[in-house]
Amino acid sequence: MTFRLTLEGIYTPLVTPLNADGSFNFDRLADLVEHLIEKGVHGLISGGSTGENYAQTVEERLQLAKFITDATKGRLPVIVGTGAMRTEDSIALAKGAREMGADALLLGTPPYSVPTEQENALNALAIDRAADLPIILYNYPGRMGVRMGEDFLDRVCRSRNVIGIKESSGDINRVHLLARDYPHIQMSCGMDDQALEFFAWGARSWICAGSNFLPEEHVYLYETCVVNGDFVKGRKIMSAMMPLMRVLEQGGKFIQCVKHGTTVQAVPIGGMRPPLKGLNIDEKRELEQVIRVLKTTIADIKAGN
Repeated sequence: MTFRLTLEGIYTPLVTPLNADGSFNFDRLADLVEHLIEKGVHGLISGGSTGENYAQTVEERLQLAKFITDATKGRLPVIVGTGAMRTEDSIALAKGAREMGADALLLGTPPYSVPTEQENALNALAIDRAADLPIILYNYPGRMGVRMGEDFLDRVCRSRNVIGIKESSGDINRVHLLARDYPHIQMSCGMDDQALEFFAWGARSWICAGSNFLPEEHVYLYETCVVNGDFVKGRKIMSAMMPLMRVLEQGGKFIQCVKHGTTVQAVPIGGMRPPLKGLNIDEKRELEQVIRVLKTTIADIKAGN
């Protein structure tokens, strides 16, 4: 029997710490989980693209998810990503999530296959039936090839398990659509540079990779806008964060930036699995400068300056 998970606050899609040989560094992962809990994030996500799921086997993804679930010890919700090209793999991930005691699934469209809305809905419902866990849909057409349109939503949202959607299309009209026509589905910000707009339209959570290394600043924006309803201060905070949003997307090196930011600000977590490579010296310096200015500016805002 499923329960109604409330999506409130900052949910961190965890990066995956690696050793030099590409194997998982579980000691560093444990450190990162503890660091994020201490800094006040509200939930953790295993097996997202930020965690390099595309470069891992199903068995490895389940190993990571179980470690994160066990390390969290029920202190925060843990959501397990089921995104995969094969439905069978997504079902295996969903079943494994249920067995390990995860709290919910993050369910995306199978990439590359470009399914119709009906085919995509049938795929999602098959995963749903396999696990009977709360589901957060993940609409990211830029990575997955198709969007979760109204036909898809109308079919899939008949399931009691579908409780929310991470909206990462970048189309602000989708925010309006979800807020007006699907108010029973909790909307979560999945487009970092639109966080303020999401909050203004009623979203109460933000799934943000940058919270791997700047958790307090992300929590501060959430608390300012959602908890306190202060969008005047919220605009100041968001303005301070916008340079980070831009640099995270520099040359498409999103994961590289998040992993370097996490290494310099939180926990050393190593490099990436192929085909990705690390940032060069100039890119690292640029990111580090942006982080310094952001932290200083937001600290001044907190101090009332």
